[in-house]
Amino acid sequence: MNEDSAHFPPVDPVKTGIKGCCPRCGQGKLFDGLLGLKARCASCGLDYSFADSGDGPAVFVILIVGFIIIGMVLWLQVNYGPPIWVHILLFGPLTIILSLLTLRWFKGILIAMQYRHNAREGRLSD
Repeated sequence: MNEDSAHFPPVDPVKTGIKGCCPRCGQGKLFDGLLGLKARCASCGLDYSFADSGDGPAVFVILIVGFIIIGMVLWLQVNYGPPIWVHILLFGPLTIILSLLTLRWFKGILIAMQYRHNAREGRLSD
């Protein structure tokens, strides 16, 4: 599994990712600020240099939040037909808030899954 010498009970990657906790111990914090990663876990000392979620979380956020927001926009337009400024006033901030919140969740989940499955960058053997 992982090359750790310490023994930690397995943690659920989805729960720890949503909470923003360490993928090894489930106690320390993963994020420093909104989306930045800490250098290491304060609880177990895991070095987070392995973590590279790339563009994966952004793709999930675009697909999921976009589907929700566009569905709500279409429903509102068909049922009530408000002017465009109402759409901008309602769905602009809602899109930003949902995107930032879910981006943090998906980034945490993908990093926890990367740790759990010992995912590494692809390399060609010489």
